[in-house]
Amino acid sequence: MRSMFKTTMALLVVAATAGLASAQATVDPAVKSYEPVPGISGNLAGVGSDTLLNMMTLWMEGFKKTYPNVTASYDGKGSGTAPPALEEGTAHLGPMSRGMKDEELDAFEKKFGYQPTQLAVALDCVAVFVHKDNPVKGLTIPQVDCIFSETRNSGYRNIETWGQAGLKGNADWADVKIKLYGRNSVSGTYAFFKKHALLKGDYKSTVQEMPGSAAVVNAVAKDRAAIGYSGIGYKTADVRALPIAPDHETPLAEPSFENALDGSYPLGRALYIYVNKQPNEPLPPLVAEFIKFVLSKEGQEVVVKDGFGPLPPAAIEENLAKIK
Repeated sequence: MRSMFKTTMALLVVAATAGLASAQATVDPAVKSYEPVPGISGNLAGVGSDTLLNMMTLWMEGFKKTYPNVTASYDGKGSGTAPPALEEGTAHLGPMSRGMKDEELDAFEKKFGYQPTQLAVALDCVAVFVHKDNPVKGLTIPQVDCIFSETRNSGYRNIETWGQAGLKGNADWADVKIKLYGRNSVSGTYAFFKKHALLKGDYKSTVQEMPGSAAVVNAVAKDRAAIGYSGIGYKTADVRALPIAPDHETPLAEPSFENALDGSYPLGRALYIYVNKQPNEPLPPLVAEFIKFVLSKEGQEVVVKDGFGPLPPAAIEENLAKIK
């Protein structure tokens, strides 16, 4: 990843040092309300992340209420679809649950002579979900790696049953074979989990790839033996989001935004929208106003409503400066 783009952890550190309310998943009072401007109309198209599907839908609905002459559409099939859509000009907005890869940045720059602009819009915890009746206390990253990965770069033995995953003394669970659910390869969450939970290893062939985050959670909710991963905003009453530790020596941490911000939960990340902005030129008004709406009090309240973490004022101002 290019140095001009903040990594997920760098953004989380900025937010944590700001000491602001995003850790409690409430919008900081210092975040400004959106101020409508005259003359905004036209068609706004977005292509990209499934994790951001609900948020993008809600943002677009709120934006259209403010500007009745705007039409807006979003195709959320996965983060991997955003870079080519921006490059081909079929989308104004490229939401992604991961940063662009070097090869994606290179392809964009080869065509336009500059790189796309990355805008952080929310915080997320990638959660590891199990069925609500599963009594496992939590997992370490090495355990998660050995459950999901055939490579097992953490160096530990293969884990195939819930007994091997921590329920050895539980007669009802010890011999239950773990059922694996995950995202498909176009998903940013797939790529993030592969990098940070599987330590860049390969997924097992037994992972059932689902078309969306909600589908992963629904599958786990219906399968007592299941485990799966998705953004925390997709949590339901029928699943448990497990506490995770980076290693066997570190205490387990719940997948909360507070723990993501201070680094104790190891699978925290930022969510992004990428745009095609020419250097030293402002964004087209329609696109710029949508981004301003997303980064406003009203837009960040949508983030909270959807179960994700809002940005602190310092991060919002930093991102707004990028579109001027």
